[in-house]
Amino acid sequence: MSNAAFTLETSDISFTGDNLSRPECVLAQQDGTLWISDNRGGVTKRAPDGTQTIIGKIPGVPNGLAMDRKGDLYVANMETCTLDRLTRDGRHETLFDETPGAVNFAYCDPHKARVWVTVSTLSRPIGEAARHPRPDGSVLLYENGRARCVASSICFANEVRVDAAGEWLYVAETAKGRVLRYRIAADGALSSREVFGPAKLRDDAVIDGIAFDAAGNLWITELTRNSIWLITPEGRRHLVFEDPPGAVLQWPTSIAFGGPDLRTAYLGSLTMKKLATFRVPEPGAAMVHWKV
Repeated sequence: MSNAAFTLETSDISFTGDNLSRPECVLAQQDGTLWISDNRGGVTKRAPDGTQTIIGKIPGVPNGLAMDRKGDLYVANMETCTLDRLTRDGRHETLFDETPGAVNFAYCDPHKARVWVTVSTLSRPIGEAARHPRPDGSVLLYENGRARCVASSICFANEVRVDAAGEWLYVAETAKGRVLRYRIAADGALSSREVFGPAKLRDDAVIDGIAFDAAGNLWITELTRNSIWLITPEGRRHLVFEDPPGAVLQWPTSIAFGGPDLRTAYLGSLTMKKLATFRVPEPGAAMVHWKV
């Protein structure tokens, strides 16, 4: 069965992790280590044997995570409006703090040494901008020690991904319930904005995380019905799972692929104390940190 025809039952979902605190974002490595955002200081490192360690003393609300080829973590902070670099021994430095907006997510480009960063909104409280669309979100490009805005007028910019060819940047536009994409120039400039897939995933959709699998399907987490979707390379949507009552899944955010074969999916959450996990028939796309 291909991922584009795959569905989940409640019984297919299991859990990993213990006593996590706001585990919004997850990164997986080939050796089985998980890195999970944690509002108690930065990240929780979950080792393959299940040992958990909180790393970092970053204030505010650490949110989206990225890891580069050296193993350093980039932490987007919704409250302090900063991007921090966090080493594995717990040291951190602020890379930029010039934006007044909620810095939501960071993503290491798989093709070049640069980091894509989203600023969800300039508004406060932040949640209002997710529920009531306003075009004050943006995408920044952090490169050579500087950040510059490369896309604007986005209604709550959230997670991003670059496709396998390095041609397009995909952006979760949370408040519109859809995915945007932009053509990437050699210098990182973005153009040719368009909607990828449906104009809205569903009428009440509020999307958050996105991630590619190796077949080019874009997986999506959706908050209003605790659901998981994917959009095929041709732009067709497919519902994988939904749990409106929240019986097993609540407020799913990021999605990461791991396990030795990249066929284990891990879901972050705004409220759960553990990670939902399930198996998929085709592997996820490996990220730059996969073999670090």
